[in-house]
Formats: sequence, structure tokens, C-alpha cells
Amino acid sequence: MIADMPKKDYPYLLTKKQASQFLGIDPKSFDKYIRPNNNLNRFMIGRHERYTVESLKQFIDSNSI
Repeated sequence: MIADMPKKDYPYLLTKKQASQFLGIDPKSFDKYIRPNNNLNRFMIGRHERYTVESLKQFIDSNSI
């Protein structure tokens, strides 16, 4: 389960690049498979999307087979 993953020093609000690094995927894959999903909670700062580690964990846990 992803909740038991070791934590790196990530800021509270992650950029797309940081979120993809946290998930261990390429930023292009994040854009194609993760980002378009409306179940992923995001925080908008102007036109920039930010993600929390917790929202990424919840997304993965809820979409796991």
C-alpha cells in the first residue's frame, strides 16, 4: 500500500514535476494518465495546479485494482 512509502522532503504543495517524481513516473505520463482524472484533488495557484502527497496517495489507493 502506498501509505507505507518512505517520505522524502517534499514541500506541502507539489508541482507536476514533483508529483510525478513522488509517483515514480515521467511527467508526460502524469499529464496523460493521472492529471486528466477528476478524482485527483488539486489546488490552484493562479493557473498552476499543485498537489499534496496525501491527495496523490488517496488517488492511487482509490484507483488501484
